[in-house]
Amino acid sequence: MDYFSQVVLFTDTDGRARFCEKPIALDQGSPQSMLSAVFASGGYQLRTSPVGFHSQFHCTMAPQWCFILRGQMQIGLQDGVSRIFQPGEHFYSADVLPDGATFDSAVHGHWSRQVGNDPLVTLFVRA
Repeated sequence: MDYFSQVVLFTDTDGRARFCEKPIALDQGSPQSMLSAVFASGGYQLRTSPVGFHSQFHCTMAPQWCFILRGQMQIGLQDGVSRIFQPGEHFYSADVLPDGATFDSAVHGHWSRQVGNDPLVTLFVRA
């Protein structure tokens, strides 16, 4: 069976954002066109960010897929880890604020920024 590797940005038990990878089974379709199960979605949103864009630390408001359509996006975490995503790459953003927590920019969330010479164009698909 084939798998799709889902990059996940999530809130760990200590309230900090982390990355992990989870397999999604491609167990439907045919050998020429392996498919996953159909997942529900709650709408989509496109965003463009100019050269030089850099956000503050923030949490994802609702779990969503982020697909990089143009440019490069860097995601940085509180522990100093960061990843750069290229056009055609993705991540599943689920680093929501823990229940009952008050946002603390020294503990929670991630930052994002545009990298390189091209504006960043992203597609967000709500889970």
